[in-house]
Amino acid sequence: MDNSGLLFQLATKGILVALLAFLIVWSSKDRNKYRKLVWVTLFLTFDVIMFGAFTRLTDSGLGCPDWPGCYGHSNPLQAMEHIRAAEAAMPDGPVTVMKAWIEMIHRYLAMGIGVLIIAIVVISWRFWLRSGRTQSQFSPRFPVALFLFVCLQGAFGAWTVTMKLQPIIVTIHLLLGMTLLAMLTWVAARQSDHPVVDRTALRLRVPACIALILLAMQIALGGWVSTNYAALACMDFPLCHGTLVPQMDFQHGFTLWRSLGKTADGDYLPFEALTAIHWTHRVFAFVVAVWIAWVAWRALRIQGLQRIGRALLGALVLQITIGIATVSLKWPLALAVAHNGCAALLVLLTVMLNYKVRIPGRLDEN
Repeated sequence: MDNSGLLFQLATKGILVALLAFLIVWSSKDRNKYRKLVWVTLFLTFDVIMFGAFTRLTDSGLGCPDWPGCYGHSNPLQAMEHIRAAEAAMPDGPVTVMKAWIEMIHRYLAMGIGVLIIAIVVISWRFWLRSGRTQSQFSPRFPVALFLFVCLQGAFGAWTVTMKLQPIIVTIHLLLGMTLLAMLTWVAARQSDHPVVDRTALRLRVPACIALILLAMQIALGGWVSTNYAALACMDFPLCHGTLVPQMDFQHGFTLWRSLGKTADGDYLPFEALTAIHWTHRVFAFVVAVWIAWVAWRALRIQGLQRIGRALLGALVLQITIGIATVSLKWPLALAVAHNGCAALLVLLTVMLNYKVRIPGRLDEN
């Protein structure tokens, strides 16, 4: 199939995914359909992040080793001959029927998000122009930024496949997905009603921003653990190989530009390098947890932030519990996916907190 026909068929599948979301928005009792569309897109993005984690953790990232289609076709059914041949040659390899479907479903869902974001851009422009460019909540700046960002995310999705799961590319792909979720959360917050927030919330602006930065760094470390398959490099907890500071190879572990499982020189990555990756993620998690817990505790003491503070604290406790259980239970798939999902939830809640602590200042300015 030629590229234009393939892209058309893939776009059709993305539109079908988006149509389901549009149906939810249209049938909603919420009178503000634009706000509902933003929230539904946010929810779908959260789901795609979790499904992306499932794709990565089931080693399905190369289930279809080309892009954007699957052996030049728009779905695995049409490529079954090629998939069966690859599976017969390597039964435990990256290409199987199940892995091909997982990979392509992930692509269909991602395309659906792209269609929804295009709809958000069009509607925001329409509402903004109709309001005489006076209603800032409909400003197209954020939606246009979302569109540009989802295009960038799609490019890294393609490079993830064409560059054969190179760890730095896969990690950036994960970070861009989390950033897209954060941006959608900010847009959704602009469309939503918020309780009155006490002016003391202004004191949390800097701490909340630091919490988001630390969380982003920890997610990057977590992505580096996952993309290097270092989740089981330390099989015990709280120690690692029975000691507080095990033997580690930071030089090879944190060389960013290299192939999967290899050093920059092309040799196999030593186990000490995987230990260094895992240990760093684990230790930095303590720093992030303490800071976010402190920020959430302060939010609990401020009028209008109690609810978000409780949610953030609860998500943090859940994430720590899942992280420990993932190691203790030897990395069960469901818990590993949930660990990624809870990280996305922390991003959502931390971004929402950052928005809320700016409400008093915005109200005074208007």
